[in-house]
Amino acid sequence: MKKFSAATSPIRIVPTSKLPSKNPISTRMFDSPLRFGYDFGPRQRSDSPCYATAMIFETKRPRTASVLERAMRELSQADPALAALIRSVGACELGLRRRGRYFPALVEAIVYQQLTGKAAARILARFRALYPGGRFPTPAVVARTPAQKLRTAGLSGQKISYLHDLSRRLADGSFPLRRISTMDDEEVIRRLTEIKGIGRWTAEMFLIFTLGRPDVFPATDLGIRKAVQRLYAQPALLPPRELAQLAERWMPYRSVAAWYLWASVDGKNSDR
Repeated sequence: MKKFSAATSPIRIVPTSKLPSKNPISTRMFDSPLRFGYDFGPRQRSDSPCYATAMIFETKRPRTASVLERAMRELSQADPALAALIRSVGACELGLRRRGRYFPALVEAIVYQQLTGKAAARILARFRALYPGGRFPTPAVVARTPAQKLRTAGLSGQKISYLHDLSRRLADGSFPLRRISTMDDEEVIRRLTEIKGIGRWTAEMFLIFTLGRPDVFPATDLGIRKAVQRLYAQPALLPPRELAQLAERWMPYRSVAAWYLWASVDGKNSDR
């Protein structure tokens, strides 16, 4: 992990006394008019989010406490500003362990795109209610579900096409979802973004919150960009490329750094 000092940084370090309050932002949003929508930017990408919603900002039991303790220690040594933020937020609650339910996680990611957390949760609940027995439907079952029936859950035509494409690829074996945990991070991103409706940000969320990868940094996430702007008292948001370069000092624990940045604006225990 790269050492970092205020003397060598183009970004001004904010004293601990000026860090944001630990109190969560109750509306779970910045001053963006997109609220829980997406930062469309110049490329108009529907996958580039305004904010990490409750869907992906969940906490799980850590794989081992020692991993997070080591991450907190090394991140603090690498960056004084982040060290102050870590002290302000407290212990990291990110679960660095693999979840086995890959298909539900991807369905959930698609459903939550461009929606508030509450609206998306209602649609997801109605989607699950379409299938009896209380179990999440298999890819084959979703692939056979008529679009008209899926619309009754509140899904848009575009999201229905995304769900059908994902489900068909999994049902016919053309997408190797069972082997995805054996792939490196960039290979996971490459394979996932071949699916309609899944862009790089969604793939990065899958890496962090479903596969439990410790060194992923979603530089296009507007929530993280806002948090960095506030942490380093920058006059404007850093472009994603510059933000990715800044985050290199947090390797190999960039997922943990991202969690702290989200927590600094959202409150680590809010709305979950």
